[in-house]
Amino acid sequence: DEVRAIDAGCRAVAAGREGGVQPALVACFSAGVFAHMFVDFGPRFVVKDSTGEPPGSVLISSISISAEGTPTVACLEDHRHGFESGDFVEFREVEGMVELNEMDPVKIKVTGPYTFQLEGVDAEKLSPYTRGGNATHVVLPSFVDFKPLEEAEKDPQYAPLDYGKMERADIIRKCFLALGKSPAVPKPGSTEDARAFAELVDIPEAERAPGSDAARVIEAFARTAAGRLAPVAAMLGGIVAQEAIKGVSGKFMPTVQFFSFDCMEVLPEVLPSEEECKPADSVYDHQIAVLGRAMHEKILNLRYFLVGAGAIGCEMLKTWSTMGLGCGEKGQVFLTDMDLIEKSNLSRQLLFRDADIKKAKSIAAAAAVQRMNPDMKIVSYETRVGPDSEELFDDDFWEKLSGVCNALDNVQARLYVDQRCVYYKKSLLESGTLGTKGNVQVVVPNLTESYGSSRDPPEKSIPICTLKNFPYQIEHTLQWARDIFEGTFKALPEDINSYIQHGSKFTEEIVKQGLGTSVPKFELMCKALVTMKPSSVKDCVAWARRTFEDYFTSEISQLLHSCPADMVDKNGVPFWSGTKRAPTALAFDSSNEMHMAFIEAATYLRAEMYGIPCTGAEMADLKAMVDGITVPKFQPKVIKIATTDEEAKEQAKAGAGLEEDTLKDVLERLPKPEELKGVSLTAIEFEKDDDTNHHIDFITACSNLRATNYSIEPCDKHKSKLIAGKIIPAIATTTAVVTGLVCIELYKLVKLGYTELASDLLRPNQWLGSSKSEEAQKEKTKLLETFKNGFVNLALPFCAFSDPIEASAQDAGGQGSWTLWDRFDIDEGRDITLKEFLEIFEKNFKLTITMMSSGVSMLYSSFTSKAKLEERMPMPMSEMVQKVGKTELLPMQKYIIFEVCCETPSGDDADVPYIRYKFR
Repeated sequence: DEVRAIDAGCRAVAAGREGGVQPALVACFSAGVFAHMFVDFGPRFVVKDSTGEPPGSVLISSISISAEGTPTVACLEDHRHGFESGDFVEFREVEGMVELNEMDPVKIKVTGPYTFQLEGVDAEKLSPYTRGGNATHVVLPSFVDFKPLEEAEKDPQYAPLDYGKMERADIIRKCFLALGKSPAVPKPGSTEDARAFAELVDIPEAERAPGSDAARVIEAFARTAAGRLAPVAAMLGGIVAQEAIKGVSGKFMPTVQFFSFDCMEVLPEVLPSEEECKPADSVYDHQIAVLGRAMHEKILNLRYFLVGAGAIGCEMLKTWSTMGLGCGEKGQVFLTDMDLIEKSNLSRQLLFRDADIKKAKSIAAAAAVQRMNPDMKIVSYETRVGPDSEELFDDDFWEKLSGVCNALDNVQARLYVDQRCVYYKKSLLESGTLGTKGNVQVVVPNLTESYGSSRDPPEKSIPICTLKNFPYQIEHTLQWARDIFEGTFKALPEDINSYIQHGSKFTEEIVKQGLGTSVPKFELMCKALVTMKPSSVKDCVAWARRTFEDYFTSEISQLLHSCPADMVDKNGVPFWSGTKRAPTALAFDSSNEMHMAFIEAATYLRAEMYGIPCTGAEMADLKAMVDGITVPKFQPKVIKIATTDEEAKEQAKAGAGLEEDTLKDVLERLPKPEELKGVSLTAIEFEKDDDTNHHIDFITACSNLRATNYSIEPCDKHKSKLIAGKIIPAIATTTAVVTGLVCIELYKLVKLGYTELASDLLRPNQWLGSSKSEEAQKEKTKLLETFKNGFVNLALPFCAFSDPIEASAQDAGGQGSWTLWDRFDIDEGRDITLKEFLEIFEKNFKLTITMMSSGVSMLYSSFTSKAKLEERMPMPMSEMVQKVGKTELLPMQKYIIFEVCCETPSGDDADVPYIRYKFR
């Protein structure tokens, strides 16, 4: 009733406003494991951008006229347009059919992944197509009509969520309506109050028969409604906050109009009794009221490893602190992150403040979360998790964990943690965000596939020849500019410092790389130390001006000299076509703001590299200094331009026509290391978050000048920073939603016993003789259906859940079926000999080892010589691995891994997992 009144008030306000704009209303509710939301932004709400995706652009191969007289656009090979029918596009740089360049956005009909037709365009008014052009998606405003709550309730529309639970959405809404009518909130766990509450829920008797899904939902709602779960609040809060932003900005598509959610799977199979849910005068009473005291105690005593303290890591720690995770007598949280806090982190990593900049993320996050909940026991590390840290994160560390949660931003680290979790049979909670998009994956021992079982295709890298000579997107020019920065201000001074320190040793190493690499590198060093070594700011300005001439005038002129703009191949096809754009050399103009931005940033960085003071006073007459500099006139050379990466590599390998005499000459001109005593250059590390260091200024100017060369639309400093700094878009709303969903899966792991160290679910060798009965498969299916992998896109809005994929199984010669989680575990309480090992394996597993290796070393095979067998059979296994395999065993190492080939008693080969042998 209160929401109806507020909604009516919003509508009344709209009636009295100019233009009838209604205040945006987002109403949300949370009760136990349930959540609900209603959205009303009024009639004819304007959505400026429904998806938030950057406009797609595609290069055109041809434009033809179909038999029906419809213009049909074909894209270049391997350039899918990604458009949808009904989209609008605008054209640029089309030659011949130039009328398209002047048109307003045109509606299209998609006819294939590389083709689309133009609707409403009169083909007779178009000139014949010649070549070139690109089509860019144009986002036009759309309108959504919202109904007032009273009207919307008559025919409620629900945002799609879990397609397996769509029928629950209306039941949950009616449960919240009943809660509003109830004289009091039902007591936690009370069956009597639940029965009384059920009478208030407006659902036909036939639909809520005992045992029906509706009856289970109503009972669970009533018995948990008095409690609150932090993960549900995080998830709902993130969604509601994003809806509120949509309401005031028109950015992204709002929810129309109801949203209902439940996570009943987290509840114990037998709902906790009123006694088990009784308040304990604790800050966790809200959780006890839902899950009961027994499950809450398990949460308090969890020992969890959180890898990463970035956006998700901070939100995770905050949510864990309100859940009480790691706050019990035996509980503990282990946190690691090797990164330091940067200014750009503060907008989305909620535990950090200005005072924390340059501090270790793990240390600052641990301190912040302990201020929130002093009971949380947290140990923080500043160590990268990987092969190099296995002495710190050793067998004892991993074996004593309840589970692992990743909050990482790179695939390599994720894969390593995933492998460790599979090896130690630990559950893994995996998640990630990208702007409004987020995903959650739960990895369950002996049940699901792992994170590494499926891989995303690798990101497409930019070909070298595209970067060097043929860019056609702003991303290409930004990467080129970033490479120039690294090579000029970091790699070059590092090379010079190394040369001064190591002398001939450094020279020999560089010479080994071939003429194509060594000669250009030594030439640059020679210029930096002799011909263009600066002693003043004016010298740095002169270098910046000549560098401008080299990059944006001379190199482009040379390219056009080697490959003229009207060049055609042997078939008469223009060389400058498709993705190759004919460039234009720039003429320096000191009154051009972009030109001077490059000179200024390059001067500051050059001065910093040489330790030359450079302040505003020295730069006051920059324009006059630049105008007084004379640059050499361009002289064309005979150079073969590499048009593919293969040609570029061949040229580099062959030295691009260089001879040994050239190398000898440049080395003679290079000062001897002893002549450079006391010389030290500053290698500048790229730092995107300091707006005063000129790093982004240089890259933006450098990229935009290159873009101007190639008629590519330049971009502003913000976008340059985003792309060149490889900043992953992250917003607090998506982070909250994803963290909430992760923690809901954590509840399920606790409920089912996967976080218990001595769980029967994780006992060794349980796969041997495993049942393939229909009953066993039903049980496995039930477990899989309990967990949910999730994907969200708050912009659309879209949220979908799916059951995790079951780990695929293989047969082990009739001894059982095994998955990636399985192995042979051998633990005799001591370090046994090879002879004992072979006998025990055959006795226990009814298989004969015919070949055994550890790492890259073959330790035993059926065809090993008699002399070697006599030597190795009495050896303890650890001694054999160290002597034969030349492997060093770490002091805290308990296990050795053996890969084996086996035969069944009948002599058939058996496909088997590895052996994990405990030797100490």
